[in-house]
Amino acid sequence: MWKTKREVSMPGIVAATLLLNAAAACMWPLTTVYMHDQLHQTLTLAGIALLGMSLCMILGNWLGGWLFDNWSPFLSGIVGTLCSFVPMTLLIFFHGWPVFGIMLLFIGLGDGIVMTVVNSFAATVKSVESRKVFNYLYIGMNLGVVIGTLMVGVLMKHGVTLVFGVAALSYLALLLIFIFDFRAKIEKKTYAHAKGPNKPAQLNLIWLISALVFALYMSYSLWESVISVHMTGLGISFEKYSLLWTLNGLMIVFGQPIVNRLAADFKLSSQIWVGTLVFILSFLLLVFAKSYAMFVITMVILTLGEMTGFPGIPAWIDGLAGDNDKGKFQGIYNMAISFGRAVGPLYGGMIIEYGSYQSLFWSVTALMLVALGAVLLCNRRNQAKLSK
Repeated sequence: MWKTKREVSMPGIVAATLLLNAAAACMWPLTTVYMHDQLHQTLTLAGIALLGMSLCMILGNWLGGWLFDNWSPFLSGIVGTLCSFVPMTLLIFFHGWPVFGIMLLFIGLGDGIVMTVVNSFAATVKSVESRKVFNYLYIGMNLGVVIGTLMVGVLMKHGVTLVFGVAALSYLALLLIFIFDFRAKIEKKTYAHAKGPNKPAQLNLIWLISALVFALYMSYSLWESVISVHMTGLGISFEKYSLLWTLNGLMIVFGQPIVNRLAADFKLSSQIWVGTLVFILSFLLLVFAKSYAMFVITMVILTLGEMTGFPGIPAWIDGLAGDNDKGKFQGIYNMAISFGRAVGPLYGGMIIEYGSYQSLFWSVTALMLVALGAVLLCNRRNQAKLSK
């Protein structure tokens, strides 16, 4: 019916990434508010629901890679998209508890599969330089977050059914893109392990960086979950909350190229710890934030830290890994991100139930500072050993 192409087009890859992240960006902030305010469930249960969704997404990441390598790359994308599209469509008609929680699990699994499949297809593109391909993906991802969060903020006041309907249409558009543009012939390659002496991996520092990444993304996930409830509890509308994510995405899309140019003159590890410190300190402002203006300022500072510190972390880990285990440690880095996002909402819900929002923000700030301090200390010791 359709001819098999030599490779997937860049517009198709960017559009698929944008649509996937737009649909996902609808669900993360919506879940906590919807479960707490409309389904009358506890924040802890909302955290458990998001934890389950995240764990299914991790499973989907692995399954998507396995299906891409061992089955059909094209059909893998179709199956993953259907795994998200079908339950999202069902939520339009059945969105009570526990159906809502069960459907989240299938959506997380499908999103994880599609995420890995799209990235794997991107890695096969030969007509565009690899670095540019993933830069386009990064922009597409953030544009998707901008559109998704803006969309849910505007649509939520008209009812949750409309949000689910628009998200389902996003998955339907993604399915059509897969059908028409992702029928490409993928050449399978076998990579032989290099032989001979290898540069040893700096295992202690890599594991500490991974622990820091876990702490960073666990804290970051609070913005996608309990902070939405915190802001609405202060009388700030959900629409205004969603605009903060629009601000975040636009700053990254337009500011990242500028930050990359300015950071080129600095040592990678220095750039990372400065940006990470700025990101961490933004959580101290949340302790005192009561007005919308303060939340806007906090988001701007957080995003500046994110743009400066986060993009260089996988490159730093790559430089610390041994010659034959770079992929393994990149996998550990991605797992740290996923587990941080999975644990964050549950941790936030539990601390708030038995404490307060202020104690939550103090605790994650302390956790991130301790993790950053351990990384800096270990890096200094390693540098001292290498200089001897």
